[in-house]
Amino acid sequence: MGQDLIRYDVLAQEALRGVIRKVLGEVAKTGLPGEHHFFITFLTSAPGVRISSRLREKYPELMTIVIQHQFWDLQVTETSFEVGLSFSDIPERLLVPYSAIRGFYDPAVNFELEFDVQSAAGTARPDSEEPAPAPVPLAKPGTPAPAARKGKDAQKPEKTKADKAESGAEASEGERKDAEVVSLDAFRKKT
Repeated sequence: MGQDLIRYDVLAQEALRGVIRKVLGEVAKTGLPGEHHFFITFLTSAPGVRISSRLREKYPELMTIVIQHQFWDLQVTETSFEVGLSFSDIPERLLVPYSAIRGFYDPAVNFELEFDVQSAAGTARPDSEEPAPAPVPLAKPGTPAPAARKGKDAQKPEKTKADKAESGAEASEGERKDAEVVSLDAFRKKT
């Protein structure tokens, strides 16, 4: 197979991050529609991420935030979003570049995006290695999904789905499991 000089993997990631930017932009203008709410997981050490030193100490690698009941001043730009959230009753302001986002999940419709994000610690691949797979919208039947939280606990960061799976957390009874996992590998030419 030839070398991908166009870098479709990078283009696909940028396009899918555009979905997040568009959705957050609409929410900033009109609020959350219906039962929609979002779990956004991002690398806290990625370039451009701005969080308090207290949160960075507590979440040195990954952090998941919930945009649902208690958030304020959501501002969306071409490269990042900024939002006010409460953590243990302490208000915080976070700035997250889209390039730092590792996962986006809307449990109201079982919609998920996952990204291959490299940490700022220099784990970037040399060009000689195979490119990272493009992100794929996923809905994993049988995989535990984060449970929606209500009230003042709504904005407490949660473990990632991988962490929950490792700890043996079970899916909630009301969770939708009717979506199918789609992988780009199924469409790739075998060599």
